Amino acid sequence: MAISIYDKSNQRYVVGDMIDPSQMNLPLVTERREKFSFPFGDAELVQIAFSGIFIIYGDVVVKEARLRVKSFDEPELVELHFSIKGDGVLENFITNKKIAIKANQHNILYTPYFDGIAQFSTDESHKFFEVHFQREKFVDLISDSSTLLKTFGDNIMNNKSVELSAENLPISLAMYSCINDIMNCSFTGGLKLLFLQSKCVELLALQAQAFVIADKKTEKPSIKSAYDKDRIHYAREYLLQNVNHPPSLTELAKIVGINEFKLKQGFKETFNNTVFGYLSDYKLMKAKELLADSAMDIKTIADELGYSSVQHFSNAFSKKFGVSPGKAR
Repeated sequence: MAISIYDKSNQRYVVGDMIDPSQMNLPLVTERREKFSFPFGDAELVQIAFSGIFIIYGDVVVKEARLRVKSFDEPELVELHFSIKGDGVLENFITNKKIAIKANQHNILYTPYFDGIAQFSTDESHKFFEVHFQREKFVDLISDSSTLLKTFGDNIMNNKSVELSAENLPISLAMYSCINDIMNCSFTGGLKLLFLQSKCVELLALQAQAFVIADKKTEKPSIKSAYDKDRIHYAREYLLQNVNHPPSLTELAKIVGINEFKLKQGFKETFNNTVFGYLSDYKLMKAKELLADSAMDIKTIADELGYSSVQHFSNAFSKKFGVSPGKAR
């Protein structure tokens, strides 16, 4: 799973060849964690391979805004792509297509050959998470599903470079939770294999469901301009950066630079939730993660997430997950 990257002096570097493709066919989990340092940037990557599935995620900082990238003779893989942080553009000269990379967005891609340009903002962190399925395995998983996925599968089997949708979608909280479960898996041996398999399929199901729902929408979006869309995504970022002391709806609208109506309509349209419904779900998902750390007591978790009392936190958690924080731990 290696790609060739060329710096401005046309020097070639190979990135991401830590795991041999044949290890994807083994009935066990192979995992490698490694740091890279090149003249054009630095990266910390984790690669995991097992039973027809390859996971790669990490943090990348680029020092050159424009890089030549080539990828040939790679295994035929379908990519579930999640951009966690950072924006960019990939331009494939072979297909004459551009793929937008935007923070907090996802898509499903099949790109058997790539020869083109990658453009990213420099000296800032770009975080990503990808799950790659062997082509035949992916097509088997989506068989007997929606027309959208069947068409996508047909294009894949015809070896066409294609995205499931021309428009990326926002990463849902359920997807973030699934990604977090994969990155923090504590199982070993056979249990780890079963856990990772189930989570990768769950992630695919969540993506497929999101795109099928989006494909069926017939009403015209209320948020159309690029500026307004950007402001809605900024509203989400600001909200999550101020979990302990969130602004009111009026304050948030002023901060992001759009009126309350657009904020409410656009947020619901984009994230399928109200502003404060999204914040509540995020806090409870975060609480679920923090409860795994036995060093943190429940009061500390409640305080960190901005709950007025342990009782308030416990009631909200029990309503969401059907179990108290203490039992969930």
